Amino acid sequence: MAIKEGDFVTRISREERYRFRIDFASEKVGPLLMDEPEPLGTGRYPNAGSLLAAAVGNCLCASFVFCMEKARGDIVDICAEVETTLERNERNRLRVKHITVKMFPQAEAGPKFDRCREIFEDFCIVTQSVKEGIDVDVEVFPVRPLDEAGEK
Repeated sequence: MAIKEGDFVTRISREERYRFRIDFASEKVGPLLMDEPEPLGTGRYPNAGSLLAAAVGNCLCASFVFCMEKARGDIVDICAEVETTLERNERNRLRVKHITVKMFPQAEAGPKFDRCREIFEDFCIVTQSVKEGIDVDVEVFPVRPLDEAGEK
């Protein structure tokens, strides 16, 4: 698949055990470390579920701020709390089953605030994508490990 304007590539490489380095292919954004909670990993870094919750909450906050600024409404600050519910499916595999986002904008009440509260969610790319379900294609390309001499 060709990369189009606005598309992006993220590279993930294993550092050790369940700790991975995430590179965002950007000179402006440094790498991020991720890990699984104990007992698999050390829990010193966020795991994928935590980043999914953060992405949903961040996108909603940014969409609300964008709406208020576009409407020339006064927004002083905003924060959110994201609660993620995990449940086991019929095959006993853990899945993210529900995300609840509570947002707390410090903003002037009135028609601009009310209008943004009505429409901002529709402009949140991540939240709407998660709600609709995202097609994910997975391909696995086996790579022969290096032998003891360091050669393939």
